Order: sequence, then C-alpha cells, then structure tokens
Amino acid sequence: MIPTQDASARKKEIDEKLKQEQDTLSFILENLEKSDQLTKGMVSILSSFESRLMQLENSIIPVHKQTENLQRLQDNVDKTLSCMDHVISYYHVAKDTDKIIKEGPSGRLDEYLACIAKIQKAVEYFQDNNPDSPELNTVKVRFEKGKELLEAEFHSLLTRYSKPVPPILILDLIGADDELDTQEEVTLDHLPETVLQDIICISGWLVEYGRNQDFMNVYFQIRSSQLDRSVKSLKEHFRKSSSSSGVLYSPAMQNKRKDTPTKKPPKRPGKDDVLDIEIDSYIHCISAFVKLAQSEYQLLTDIIPEHHQKKTFDSLIQEALDNLMLEGDNIVSAARRAIMRHDYSAVLTIFPILKHLKQTKPEFDQVLQGTAASTKNKLPSLITSMETIGAKALEEFADSIKNDPDKEYNMPKDGTVHELTSNAILFLQQLLDFQETAGAMLASQETSSSASSYSSEFSRRLLSTYICKVLGNLQLNLLSKSKVYEDTALSAIFLHNNYNYTLKSLEKSELIQLVSVTQRKAETQYRELIEQQIQSYQRSWLKVTEYITDRNMPAFQPGAKLKDKERQMIKDKFKGFNDGLEELCKIQKVWAIPDKDQRDAIRQAQKRMITQAYRAFLQRYTNISFTKNPEKYHKYRPEQVEEMIERLFDTSA
Repeated sequence: MIPTQDASARKKEIDEKLKQEQDTLSFILENLEKSDQLTKGMVSILSSFESRLMQLENSIIPVHKQTENLQRLQDNVDKTLSCMDHVISYYHVAKDTDKIIKEGPSGRLDEYLACIAKIQKAVEYFQDNNPDSPELNTVKVRFEKGKELLEAEFHSLLTRYSKPVPPILILDLIGADDELDTQEEVTLDHLPETVLQDIICISGWLVEYGRNQDFMNVYFQIRSSQLDRSVKSLKEHFRKSSSSSGVLYSPAMQNKRKDTPTKKPPKRPGKDDVLDIEIDSYIHCISAFVKLAQSEYQLLTDIIPEHHQKKTFDSLIQEALDNLMLEGDNIVSAARRAIMRHDYSAVLTIFPILKHLKQTKPEFDQVLQGTAASTKNKLPSLITSMETIGAKALEEFADSIKNDPDKEYNMPKDGTVHELTSNAILFLQQLLDFQETAGAMLASQETSSSASSYSSEFSRRLLSTYICKVLGNLQLNLLSKSKVYEDTALSAIFLHNNYNYTLKSLEKSELIQLVSVTQRKAETQYRELIEQQIQSYQRSWLKVTEYITDRNMPAFQPGAKLKDKERQMIKDKFKGFNDGLEELCKIQKVWAIPDKDQRDAIRQAQKRMITQAYRAFLQRYTNISFTKNPEKYHKYRPEQVEEMIERLFDTSA
C-alpha cells in the first residue's frame, strides 16, 4: 500500500498540472475568439477594396483606350509627315545632285557614287509610284549622265596611268627565273594602288548598276596597246643595248648570271652580228610576252567580272601575240628564201628560236588557258612551221654535201682541208647546242607510227643517223674531188687531211658520241681511212727508193774493175735517186698537212724508210770505183736527206 503522505503529494501535483492545462485551454480559446474577430474584419476590408478596385477599373479602361487611340493617331501623323518628307526629297534629288554630277567623279569618287545612288533611288520611286511624271525623265537623264561620266573616268584613269613597262624591269622579270639564289621577287605594279582601287570600284558599279559591258572593251583596248608597246620597247632597247655595249640586263642583275633566256646561236661563217641580235631580241620578246601576259591576267581578275575574264584577256593579248607570230613567220620565210639560195647556214637562226619556243610552250599554254582555240593554236602552228622548214634545210644540206660539184679551180693547191669539209663539220657542230630541237625536227617529218609519240631517244637516233648521212655524203664527195688532182700522192694527202680533220673535229666535240649511237665503229673506220691514205702517199716515194735497191744489179767486188756498162748502171742509180729526191722534195714542200702530229709522224716514217735504204745503198758502193767525180753523184749525205724530208709540208720554209 502507498503511504498516505505520498498519495497526498501525488494528488496535489496532479491538481496543479490540471490547473495549468485549464489555464492553457482558456488562453487558446480566448485567442481563437480574437482570431475570428480579426478574420471577420479582414474579410470586410477586402470586400470593400474589391468593390473600390472594380469601380476604378470601370473608370480607367475607357480613358486608357482613348489614350491609346490618340497615340496611334499621333504615330500615324508622324509617319505620314516622314513619308511626305521622303517623297518630297525625290523631287529635289535632281537639283541637289546637279553640281556634283556636272563636276564629275574625279578626285571624289565616293561622294559621286553616293549622289548616283540617290538618283537611282529616285528613278526607282518614280517608276513604281508615278511613271508618268516629268520628274522620272529628269532623274533618268541625270542617272545616264552620271553613268556616262563614270565610264569617262574609267577610260581617263586607264589611259593616264597605263604606261609601257620599262625594258629594264622586264629584263629583270625575265632574268629572275634564271636566278636560283634570288631572294627578292620581281613584281609589276601596272597602276598606282589608289588609282587601281578607283578603277575596281567603278567597274564594280558599272557591272552591278550600270548594266554596261562597254567598259570591258575600253579596258582590253587600252591594256592591249600597253602590252604591245611594252614588248616593242623591249625590242628597241635590246637592239640599242646590244649594238652599243652588249649589256642585256639591268643594273639590278649585274652581279647575277648573264645568260639570256636561251643560249646564243654559234657564229655563222660570213655573217655579221645583226642577225644574232635579231634572234636574241625575238627570244627575249617571247619570254617578255609570257611574263607580261601573266601579269596582265592578274590585274584583269581584279577589274573584270569572272565570267568575262577569259574572253577579255583573249582580246587583250591578240595584238602583241599576233605581232610576235608575224615576226616568227617572217623568220620562217627568210629561212625558206635562204634554202632556195642554198644558204643553209642561215637556217640556223631557226634552231635557238625553236628551242626557246618549245621550252616556253608549257608557260604559254598555261597563260592561254580558257582562250579561244584559234589563240591557243598560234604558237603550235609557228612551232610546226619552224620544224618543217628546219627539217627541209637539214635534208637539203645533206644533199648539197653529196652533190657539191668537183670544180678544179676550187680545189686547194696544197691538198689541205677543203672548204666543204670545214663548212659541213661546222654546221654539224652548231647542231650540238640544239640536239633535242634538231632531233625533234627530223622526228616531226616521220610518218611511221613510232614517230607519232617519239621519245627523246628516238629523236637522238634520228639525229645520229642524219649526222652519219652527212659524213657519208662528205666522204663520197671528197673521194670524187680527190680525183681532180693529177698527182695521186697529192690526192692521198688531200683525203688524209680531210679525213683527219673530220675525225679530230668529231673527237673534240660531242659529235662522236652522237655518231656512235648508230655507228659505233666510226672512229676505227676513220683511222683506217687515214692510214690507207698515208700508205698511198708513201708509195709516191717508191720511184725514189727503187733507184737504190739491188734489183737487176750484179754483185760488185770492192776494188774490181767495172765495165762501162756497169759503171753507167751505178751512175744512173745515183742520178735517179738524186733527181727523184730533189723533185719530190720540191713538189711536196708546198703541200700542207695542218695537223702537226700527223705531219711529224709522216716525216719521221719517210725519213726512216728513205735513209735506211739510202745508207744501205751508200754502204754497198762506198768502196767501188765507178766514177772519177764521186761528188757529182754522191751529192747528199743521209743527214742531208733527212733535213730535206724534214722540210716537207712546210710552206714557211
């Protein structure tokens, strides 16, 4: 059982908690009542506010709508006024732009184009809104006047600033390609930058707004004249420089390689330097045309619309190109006339030009891309003409070597090298600088299927065959000419000299390599021919040596008494030898063997042969008394005979 005291305390504690809970409940009830009162008050206020707001809205909305309508009306008025001002401005355009249009675009292109833009807009306005108004005609006239003055300014700027490119600059441009160590790039500024920008601006406007292509004709006519004048001024400069000082390039190129675009042709017999200058001039002009045309195309692309560029460029280059092709045709005609005169050396002018044309053709083709077929075919046609006339000259030259007449008065009296031989070798040597060109000439005339796509090796074999043909014709002709000589020994010396000269000339140049392409034993054959002629010449001394042989002679004993007949036989031998020696030495002394090595070798061989036999002869008759005057018959000691032979072939002795 719980003690009474604890129960009382517990009861007291519960009573206190109950009282606290009752107090809390009373507080909550009181607050709830206040909250209800506040809520009722707030609802009353909100209801009143809603009523007033509704009243305000009913009052403001009509005012707002009225204000919005007024604002719209104001905006419409402003827009109407603005449109009126804009429209009225079109009626004043002609007057406002009159002064600027009349004064033209020179010096103020931007301002001028802005004025034309205003006029153009006025034209468009009247066309759309009032096509029957007199103002439309006024602004149209003003627009056409402005366009006309723009075209005139385009023409004026081009004419005033398009100048021929100075020859010195062109030569630098040509020479720059040959300089592997050239750091700076040679460029051409045809027009000042500000002028160029104005021209570009005008052309752009004429294309877009002017609806006019006449300016393109103006452009190509002016630039075409400039291009042609540039090439002609170079030609004139080249002639003057070459004739006065020989300086071909500008001072800027002084320390660089002095080669021309292609190697100069060798000097031709009997020709002066005028023809060489003409050749070099033409070669330089060809290179100049390519470089200048490339530069013209670059300039043109900035000024002419893309779809008109090729056609305009084609027209632009025609005058200069036609003049170059005409000059080339004249060179071909001159070569043809030379062939008719049998002056085959003159045709050598074709070779350096043709070589350069073929070297330049890839650049030519690239420059002429997109031009008309007739333009592209001009250079190939000239090349074909030159190849045809060159091949004709080569063939006729070979025939002329074969058919050169055997004129007695034209034969060298001393048996030296014939002019035909030296000219033939010189002609062949001059082909060495143009081996590919000459080979291609010959190949171009081949009709076989293999020639249609000939290679460099094919053309080289053709050239080798041609050279062998010329040498063969020469050999046959020389053999025929040698028969003009009555003395077979002189005939042998003549053939020896010509064969030896031919062989030495072949060996000193690349001709021997070309010959060996189709005739490997050529050197051996020439050496055999030379040796044959030496042997033929040596036989001329048999009539001297036959006197000092023992043929038909009895054996004589030293001290024995000879019969008169025997003494006379010995005397005849001495006299025959002496007379024969003197006669041969007198005759052969004036003959010539230009090659010192050959001359010395032939002398030495003769000295050995003669003195050996002569010494043996003297030894046999030294102790035999056949005459009371031995000095009369024993005129020469062996040493004297050698001295006499040593003076053979020496016209200066």
